[in-house]
Amino acid sequence: MSCNSRVSVRNDRAPSESISRREILKYSLAAGATALLANGRLVSAALAAAQEQSPLEKLGWKIACQLYTFRRFSFYEAIEKIAALGIRLVEPAFFLRLDANQPGLVTSEKLSAEKRQEMKSRMAALGISMPNFYADLRGEAEGARQVFAFAREMGVETLVSEPPPEAFAMLDELCQEFSINLAVHNHPKGPNSRYWHPENVLAVCKGRSSRIGACCDTGHWVRSGLDPVECLKMMEGRIITFHLKDVAEWGKPEARDVPLGTGKANYEAVLKELHRQGFRGVMSIEYEHDSPELEKDVAACLAFVQKVAATLV
Repeated sequence: MSCNSRVSVRNDRAPSESISRREILKYSLAAGATALLANGRLVSAALAAAQEQSPLEKLGWKIACQLYTFRRFSFYEAIEKIAALGIRLVEPAFFLRLDANQPGLVTSEKLSAEKRQEMKSRMAALGISMPNFYADLRGEAEGARQVFAFAREMGVETLVSEPPPEAFAMLDELCQEFSINLAVHNHPKGPNSRYWHPENVLAVCKGRSSRIGACCDTGHWVRSGLDPVECLKMMEGRIITFHLKDVAEWGKPEARDVPLGTGKANYEAVLKELHRQGFRGVMSIEYEHDSPELEKDVAACLAFVQKVAATLV
C-alpha cells in the first residue's frame, strides 16, 4: 500500500467519505494530548494520595496481631475481631484452633488442601493476610520443608520460631529456596528458653544469610530483667519482625501484659530506637492478658503506636 493511500473510517462525515493519513495523525495528536491531560490528573491524584499516607505507612511499619492474643477464640472468630479493630495483618500460631465448629483442627501445615483454601477464603473476605506465622521448627528436615511449603502457600513472608541451634544450616537453605525469612523469637529467661538473651539469638544468626534474624519480644525481655532499648541496639541489623508487648513488672516471668506505654518497657524509647535503625516491617501486637477488656486493650496498643509514629515522620 502506498503512502498516499486513503483509509475509510467512521466519523461524523457521510459513510462514503474518507480521510487522509494526515488527518488521522492530527486526530491522534489531539487524542494524545487529551490522554496526557488525563494522565496528568491521575498522577496528581496519586501524588495527593501518597501525601495522605498514615504515619505508620510512611515509616514502613505494618501492624499485625499475634493470634495468641485471642487464643480464647478460634481463628475464624479472632480474625473478625481483629478486622473490627482496623488491623488487616495476622500472625497465626501452629497450635491454635482453626474453627470452633471443627474440633481438632489447628492453623498449621497439618491442614488439608481444602481447609487451607477455606482459611485463605475466610481471610480474603475480611481483607486480611498473614505475613507472619509462628511455626514449630524442631530441626527435622522433612517436617521443616512441610512448614515452609505451607507458609509459601499462605503468603507468609516470615516464619517466627525457636529452632534448635544445630538446625540453622538446613533452615537457612530452606529460607533461600522458598524466599521466606526465619525470625528467632525470645521467651522469658528459664530452663526451656534458650533464646531469652540477645547474645543467644545473635549466636545462631552468625554466619547465616540476611533471611535469618530476630523476632524481638520486648515484653519478654522486661520479664527477663533486660532493657529493651539496649537489647534492640545489640540486635541492630538482624531485626526482621517484632512482637509489640509491654508488661507491668520488671524481672518477673509472670508479669502481666499492659497496654503499650503503660508498663516497664519504656515503649516510646523502644519505638524511637526502631525508627533510628530504619526498621521497616511487620510489628505484631501480642497481648497475653486475657480479660473482658481484651479488645479495648488491643485498641489502646494500636493507638499508642499510631501516636508515637505521628511524632516520628
